[in-house]
Amino acid sequence: MIDFKKLTNPNTDEKTGLTFLEAYKKNLKDRGDDPSQVDSLLSINNDRKAMVLKVDQAKAHQNKVGQEIAKLKKAKEDASGPLSEMQTLSADIKSLEKELENINIKFKDFLSVLPNHSHESVPAGASEDDNVEVSQYGSKTEFSFAAKNHIELGEALGILDFERAAKVAGARFTYLKGMGARLERALIQFMMETHSDEHGYTEIIPPYIVNSNSLYGTSQFPKFKEDVFHLENSDYYLIPTSEASVTNVYAGEILSEDQLPENFVAFSPCFRSEAGSYGRDTQGLIRQHQFHKVELLKFTHPEESYNEHEKLTSHAERILKDLEIPFRRMALCSGDISFGAAKCYDLEAWLPGQQKFREISSCSNFEDFQARRANIRFRPKGEKAKPQFVHTLNGSGLAVGRTLIAVLENYQQEDGSIKIPSVLKKYMGGRDLIK
Repeated sequence: MIDFKKLTNPNTDEKTGLTFLEAYKKNLKDRGDDPSQVDSLLSINNDRKAMVLKVDQAKAHQNKVGQEIAKLKKAKEDASGPLSEMQTLSADIKSLEKELENINIKFKDFLSVLPNHSHESVPAGASEDDNVEVSQYGSKTEFSFAAKNHIELGEALGILDFERAAKVAGARFTYLKGMGARLERALIQFMMETHSDEHGYTEIIPPYIVNSNSLYGTSQFPKFKEDVFHLENSDYYLIPTSEASVTNVYAGEILSEDQLPENFVAFSPCFRSEAGSYGRDTQGLIRQHQFHKVELLKFTHPEESYNEHEKLTSHAERILKDLEIPFRRMALCSGDISFGAAKCYDLEAWLPGQQKFREISSCSNFEDFQARRANIRFRPKGEKAKPQFVHTLNGSGLAVGRTLIAVLENYQQEDGSIKIPSVLKKYMGGRDLIK
C-alpha cells in the first residue's frame, strides 16, 4: 500500500524538485494509470476529516449536555429537556459514526487499488516492447534440423498428455507421465537443494490455501480477485503463488533487526484462473491453471533491499546457468511492471521450438508496499527506536513447468529424444536420455 502520509507531505525532493504527490502522479501516468485517482483519494480524505470533525463536535456537545444533566439532577431540578436532547444527540452520533465508517471503508478501498511507486531506475515505457535488456547469457540454441516445440516433443515421447487432462479437468491442464513426471520432480529437487544448500535460503512448504487477508497483504486483492480460485462458501482461496502464504508468515509481527534479511525458498503448486490472459498461450504448458513453482522470498532492511534484489535475481539466474539454458535479464519498464512492484527483472529463457525468449522468472522488490498491507515491521537497534516496515522481495527460482519446457526444447535431439542436462542426471537415475 502506498504511504498516504507521503502523498500529503508538502516537502519537495532535492533531486527532482517535486513533492511526492507530484512524483506519484507522474509515476501513475508512466504506468498507464489515471493520475486523477489521487485527486479522488484526497477528496475522500477531505470528506473523512470533515466527518471526523463533525463526530468530535457532536461528542463534545454531548459531554456538555451530560454535564448539564448531572448538575440539574444534583440540584434536584427538572432535566427532561436535556435528557431528550441527549437521546437525539446519541442517535445523531450513531448515524455520523456509521457515515464515518463508510467513508473509512471507501478510503481504504480506494487506497488499496493504487499501485506502488516505481523506483527511479525503472525505464519509462508503455508496454513489454519497451523493456530493457540488461544482460544475456549463452548463445541461442541452434540445431541442424527443424526444432520442435515442447508440445510436439512431449506428446511424441508420451510424457505429456493434454487431451486426457482436458477430459478430466478441462483446458489448461496436463498429465505429466513417466519420465516427464520424473523430470519435473528432478527440477524441483535440484532447485530446492541449490537455493537451500548453496544460497542459504530456509526451505519452507507453505499452506496451499489462504484467506482473503493474506491475498490482500500481497496485493492480489482486491484488484486481481478474478484471477484467484475461490473455495465456495468460505474465506479460503487456492494460492496463485506461494508468495501469498510465505510473505504473510510474519503478518502483524515486529521482527528484530538481527533477523534481517530473512530468506525462504518455498515449493508449492500454484493455481490461477488466467481470467486476464484473453486467450493467450492456450496450448501447451506455458499458461496453465495448475503448475509448480519454486519461489524465493526475502524480508530485508530498507537500506539493503536493492542489494538483496540483485542477489535474489542472481540466485534465480544460477539455476538457468547450471542447466545451460540461454536466457536474458530484462528490466521491466513503467508500463509493464506489476501492480505491487517498485522494480522488477524478468528472466526470459530461449525456446528454440518457438524461436523466442519467454519469461521463466520475475524477480521483484516491493519495498514496503506489501509490508504496509500485511503490517510487517522490524525494530531497529536502540532503546527509543520505533518500528519500521520491512521491505519484501520475491522471485521464481524457477517456474518449474516453464523450466521443463526450456529443457525439452533446448536439449532435443534430431530423433525426438531429450538429452538430460548433466546437473539433473543424479535425480533421473543416471539416465542420459528421455526417449
